[in-house]
Amino acid sequence: MRALTFVPGGKGTLDVEEVPDPEPGKGELLVQGLALGICGTDRELDAADYGWPPPGKDRMIIGHESLGRVLETPEGSAFSPGDLIVGVVRRPDPVPCGACVRGEFDMCRNGRYTERGIKELDGYGSERWTVEAGYAIRLDPALESVGMLVEPAAVVAKAWEHIERIGARAWFEPHTLLVTGAGPVGLLAALLGRQRGLEVHVLDRAAGGLKSSLVEALGATYHSGTSLESFRAAEPDIIIECTGAGSLVIETMTTTAAAGIVCLCGLSAGGLTHRVDAGVINRDIVLENDVVFGTVNANQRHFRAAAEALAEADRGWLERLITRRVPLSRALEAFEPAGDVKVVLDLTA
Repeated sequence: MRALTFVPGGKGTLDVEEVPDPEPGKGELLVQGLALGICGTDRELDAADYGWPPPGKDRMIIGHESLGRVLETPEGSAFSPGDLIVGVVRRPDPVPCGACVRGEFDMCRNGRYTERGIKELDGYGSERWTVEAGYAIRLDPALESVGMLVEPAAVVAKAWEHIERIGARAWFEPHTLLVTGAGPVGLLAALLGRQRGLEVHVLDRAAGGLKSSLVEALGATYHSGTSLESFRAAEPDIIIECTGAGSLVIETMTTTAAAGIVCLCGLSAGGLTHRVDAGVINRDIVLENDVVFGTVNANQRHFRAAAEALAEADRGWLERLITRRVPLSRALEAFEPAGDVKVVLDLTA
């Protein structure tokens, strides 16, 4: 079968190659790969920024934003051939830490977790793949064209779960959400905000076009810019930061309403410095009981919540997020910058 593989730590090694068909182990599903979402993490792996191969192997199958259809199931499985599924990305560490032993492996404390297509486990970028039944999430059949969005939506679902847990420390009745960044994660964060009945604002550097159209179609407000200065008077209750831009990250900490919550979802590049007044940031957070926290990854609970959120969303809106579909035979084109919102690899072509 064909698979998209690379050498972790080797720049420019991405290629489509023939690999042996997978053999499902005990309790595993055999799955036909349908599609694979390509994100910034995949491009960073291709650029050799990080990545860890499976033990004893040089090359690894890439891909963590999966979508597939079940071909074979183990005896007694709750799944059936034909089911549309996605696979969870992370697996708990073998020790395991206290979080992993309780099923909260997205919060692993010792860093010994593994991840499909990223860290020590082959990913989902192949014509067929296997997955343990306990790490497979069944989807509504209506999501067949957009189901690869479940993984980034799961990251957002986790962010919202934690925002609501933090808010529950006291009276919590948020009204306004600001999302910085109108990439896939930012747009999905806005979607889930609108599903919660919030007034949603999205800030992105793009002057307009598809991103602004997608935001407006949600009933949210789009803003073009690179600073939060204009939001200081509005004081949003919640900010979800999805750009990783250092200056914006710093600004979020002094832009919320009292008891505001800032969730950092974007990753910042290293090597950049910013002049800040740490005293002002400290006073603002302390005197207003504000919270700033980071989040990454997701467990089964978040994947299920994401699948439910996407099933409730407008299908046409979700399909507009996918601006380019590339066949597996031309997979390298999916990694070329082209101003896309979301690129998807068609594993059947």
